[in-house]
Amino acid sequence: MANKKNDFYWNNYISTADTACCSADYLLECLRNFDAEQIGEMLTKMHEFEHRGDSLRHEMTEALAKSFVTPIDREDMAELCQRLDHVTDSIEEVLQAIYINNVTKISDEAIRFAEKICVCTAKMKAMLTELPNFRKSDQLHKLIIDVNAAEEECDALYLQAAYSCRKNWDGKNPLDVIAWREIYSELEECADACEDVADTVEAVVMKNT
Repeated sequence: MANKKNDFYWNNYISTADTACCSADYLLECLRNFDAEQIGEMLTKMHEFEHRGDSLRHEMTEALAKSFVTPIDREDMAELCQRLDHVTDSIEEVLQAIYINNVTKISDEAIRFAEKICVCTAKMKAMLTELPNFRKSDQLHKLIIDVNAAEEECDALYLQAAYSCRKNWDGKNPLDVIAWREIYSELEECADACEDVADTVEAVVMKNT
């Protein structure tokens, strides 16, 4: 399936997935070395990843609008583009939630969550790298399952973190509990966004093979 005419589309998807990986890696770096005094700089750098993702989405949208023939259904390609862009958006929103809630110390659960988000995005990128060969690939199905499995691990961590947050709230500011519940929800959304990409890829494969 892969050919030079279609290289732009596949490479755009891979580049967008790579941008998501970079933003996830940066989020983890921010949380591991968190300094509330540097949150403004963190937000600025994180937004650069989000802006890069938007630029790639605009390039894809423009190409789809101008092209008479696309490697797969035009609407499916547009949907995959939107879902990929949402991954980086979701990662940025985690850092924004930390800022909005005036967090000064990062929980161990949040760091573990960010580590798993890095796994999700890395597996997603591997899946998108294999997508050009979807008609003949004997690996793509496994890669889709890998993304789903990584998302399930994040679901389990969300339940654990949210429960612990509520269970151990005695003596703490209730607003802190509310803040961390929101942050954990934003982290879970990152994993859900990766799974949405995998589900879209799976639908594309089913329709075209």
